[in-house]
Amino acid sequence: MLDGMPLVDAHVHAPRLSTLKPAWREWAAEFGAGYDWRSTYDDDGNPIPARLDALLESEGVDRALLFCEYSPRATGIQSIEDNLPILEQNPVRFRLVANVNPHLHHPVASEVERQLSLGAVALKIHPVHGAFDPGDKELYAAYSVCADRGVPVIVHTGTSTFPGSRARYGDPALMLDPVEDFPGVNFVFAHAGRGWWYDAAAVLAMQKPNVWLDLAGLPPKNLPKYFPNLSRLAPKMIFGTDWPGVPGVAHNARAVQALNWPDDVLRGVLAGNAAKLFPGLDI
Repeated sequence: MLDGMPLVDAHVHAPRLSTLKPAWREWAAEFGAGYDWRSTYDDDGNPIPARLDALLESEGVDRALLFCEYSPRATGIQSIEDNLPILEQNPVRFRLVANVNPHLHHPVASEVERQLSLGAVALKIHPVHGAFDPGDKELYAAYSVCADRGVPVIVHTGTSTFPGSRARYGDPALMLDPVEDFPGVNFVFAHAGRGWWYDAAAVLAMQKPNVWLDLAGLPPKNLPKYFPNLSRLAPKMIFGTDWPGVPGVAHNARAVQALNWPDDVLRGVLAGNAAKLFPGLDI
């Protein structure tokens, strides 16, 4: 807990650094500057589960969602199997998130099933790094698995600076059909339309009961500027940091606290909303 409140970081990357392109490591060094994330890695760039567990414990994180990513054209391969030792270190604190790329995984439904069988509590897709349309009907097979299994889908929305990215696939409007065709699936828009599409993400979150916004990568102090209707949107928001590219988990969580939301809304953003969406968080 942090300051007496449960805390879920719903957007964490802790990959083996050797599997990633230099741009990822440069991003982590720049946006995690001044934060001691590198102390959780050994000299070969492999995460040390006990150290990561201890760091997040010191930051007040009760649950952390570990992302994998199969985006060889942009950032590299962050295999879900590489996250298994972290999960084994503390299966109470950590949860896995699956990831598929239709250019690599076929059939996508089988790969989603495989990764969910490893314990994943959600599916993440990264259309910007993978250069694909998230509304493409080929991905409906993946969304159907999530509908059947009762797990949410996290979708990267907004821009990305990594070479090889295709920003146009970050438009939240591309998710209109899936959101409407799978009303029983909760869709979390990671980064909340960062860059050009804050308004589009906000409109969908307010209009569609199955659309939520993840705050990863967004400085909390800027949220009122990004979202003029922030007080209306806050009940649909989920705290996440994009760890390790963050000044610190506790730092960002306290910046969210400084927005002076009502206690029930703040508790929802920091942990309660994630607990509603992701199976088995037990917060």
